[in-house]
Amino acid sequence: DLGPAPELTNESWLNVDLPLRLADLRGKVVAIDMWTFGWINCQHVIPSLKEWDKTYREQGLVIIGNHFPEFSFEQDLTNLQAAVVEYGIEYAVAQDNDGATWKAYKNRYWPSLYLIDKNGHLRYTHVGEGGYYETEAAIQNLLAEQYP
Repeated sequence: DLGPAPELTNESWLNVDLPLRLADLRGKVVAIDMWTFGWINCQHVIPSLKEWDKTYREQGLVIIGNHFPEFSFEQDLTNLQAAVVEYGIEYAVAQDNDGATWKAYKNRYWPSLYLIDKNGHLRYTHVGEGGYYETEAAIQNLLAEQYP
């Protein structure tokens, strides 16, 4: 247990009707992927995220792609929307142009993945590509945990 996960403060979201807040997601396992659409390493992680979303959404997994841009063209919401469509992303994507969420998680690298348990605590992190089997096992373990 790495302690309480920082709350999300993003205002601009894709693929959801309202901004997501961790406080409203208690009882769910949340995966936050720190990414930017122009970075090839981030693109390589998307197929696994999509598969986990498809496999575990009904069991209580919520995937959030926190998009923190590296370049100015990635800051444009229209470009982000086009990338989400191009990559076939159906999970929630938050625009993080000011880096508030990126900084709250003390993140330094794209891609980075954070798993948050049903109680809102950070329980697993992975930096970079790979580690897919370990990450999926962590998702399964967190989903299996009891929630009051």
